[in-house]
Amino acid sequence: MRQTAALVIAGLLLSTLAACNTVKGAGRDIESVGRAGEKAIN
Repeated sequence: MRQTAALVIAGLLLSTLAACNTVKGAGRDIESVGRAGEKAIN
């Protein structure tokens, strides 16, 4: 379960970092990945 969550988080992080164009956008993307990771773990 933890490996799956870690893979999902890593995939989301890589895709959001590739998609963001500004530092502000990157911050929002990282926050959303953190929230998704918390939901996946709980």
